[in-house]
Amino acid sequence: MTDYVIDAPQIVELPIVETDDAFPVRRIYCIGRNYAAHAIEMGHDPDREPPFFFQKNANNLDPSGDFPYPPHSSDVHHEAEMYVALKSGGTNIAVEDALNHVYGYGLSLDMTRRDLQGEMKKMGRPWEIGKAFERSAPCGPIHPASAIGHPSDGHLTLTVNGQMRQEGDLNQMIWKVPEMIAYLSEYFELAAGDVIQSGTPSGVGPVERGDVMVMRVEGLGELTVKVI
Repeated sequence: MTDYVIDAPQIVELPIVETDDAFPVRRIYCIGRNYAAHAIEMGHDPDREPPFFFQKNANNLDPSGDFPYPPHSSDVHHEAEMYVALKSGGTNIAVEDALNHVYGYGLSLDMTRRDLQGEMKKMGRPWEIGKAFERSAPCGPIHPASAIGHPSDGHLTLTVNGQMRQEGDLNQMIWKVPEMIAYLSEYFELAAGDVIQSGTPSGVGPVERGDVMVMRVEGLGELTVKVI
């Protein structure tokens, strides 16, 4: 048995609906501008072009229901997304085979320090400081595909303090789940434990301490997160 020189990092786990089992997380991939209306509101062309991805860290996922407002930002935005949890992976996965690698689906928020992200964009630098900060991915439990199938549509909403902010449908994604998996596998070796955040519809906007965000997706339940 290996003796580590420091304590080994804790495995990040996501709960699974109606079970005491847990899903261990390896990596998080996030697709950008995957809904046409969101691409437009962010100042980009909504035409279908090759997808792009950025990454969060596994320990950014947080199922606690609280989102601590992060430091060094005065413009933190919500982005409501369905996530996809993989049970297996590989390279050069065919689109028609991609869903065989999916364990399940859940609700998540890609919280963003928009002001810091904007500064990085202007300087042509990576986005991590705006995207991959602590607890930046509040999330709900996984719904196994064996129980719910593979949702290709479903009404998606996000309210803040009861007021509608985001509304769309999973069928509005420019790049569908099988296509995302296939494309990613051309550039990375995907593996069991990988999580993909599938993009957000339009209506992203700022939150303040004390706000309560409620995300709903038809067939995937509800996620409530308080900004603290």
